[in-house]
Amino acid sequence: MISCGKQRPQDESLEQCNSVYYWRTDFRLDSTERAFLAHYNIKKVYCRYFDVVMGDSSTGPRPNATISFSESLPDGIETIPTIYITEDCMHKPHKDLAEKIVQRIRQMNETNNIYNVREIQIDCDYTSRSRKTYYKFLEDVCEKWRSAEGRLLPKGRKKEGSGNRFVSTTIRLHQLSMPVPPVDYGVLMVYNTGDPRKWQERNPILDYRDVYPYLEHLDQYALPLAVAYPVYLWIRNIQNVRIEHSVDASEILKVKNAMEKERPNLSRSIITYHLETDNINRYKTETYEEIYRH
Repeated sequence: MISCGKQRPQDESLEQCNSVYYWRTDFRLDSTERAFLAHYNIKKVYCRYFDVVMGDSSTGPRPNATISFSESLPDGIETIPTIYITEDCMHKPHKDLAEKIVQRIRQMNETNNIYNVREIQIDCDYTSRSRKTYYKFLEDVCEKWRSAEGRLLPKGRKKEGSGNRFVSTTIRLHQLSMPVPPVDYGVLMVYNTGDPRKWQERNPILDYRDVYPYLEHLDQYALPLAVAYPVYLWIRNIQNVRIEHSVDASEILKVKNAMEKERPNLSRSIITYHLETDNINRYKTETYEEIYRH
């Protein structure tokens, strides 16, 4: 891993592993989900802890939709607290926002006996308008996370140094043309690539034709990258008609192969979005094995 604020393009600095996102408001796993974690040797779960949204002018950013933990992850799987921040929160700086978020993560870990959390992730669809404010915010998050008191550990276990702590952020395709953010690595989100208003022309979740123009940026993007692929179903009502969007396995693999041709080491760290029994059952075992192929 590299330290916050120092950028290196070698994806070898990322651990080779399989991961998933967990994006529900109650952490609870059924037998199918537990079997999935074991079968595909999942090592990390990027777990959405809460959102940060804009309140009124007097309150500023505030937490929303906080997760509850009905149970814990199986032993040997690392929890990555993930915080989604709406882009309008970054239209101007907010004093102590980074510190409040880090404190809230630590409190949630302690309350729910979540041990050895060494990494957090910030998810924001930043734009050219919000980028500078967001990058400064990320620098503050790095500082607060690294300097925070030792992680909660089971009684009798030795504390580890704060130098083992990491911060990552999500990267949308359109952000590949921007300067890299000051974090340890990015997760390239290869979904929601199309215009949802043009759903009759292209799949708004993922279509190779929407990804293709960004491929030229991959090789030179000077930040280690993991990559996340969509396995979810998006249901919408359009003019009182139920419309279901999902992605064919062939399209996911077509995009994956094209991206790894431009940047081969993208195969080191693979994430699927997101962990849910219906999503697991949507694809054959062979498809998941191909997605998670290194």
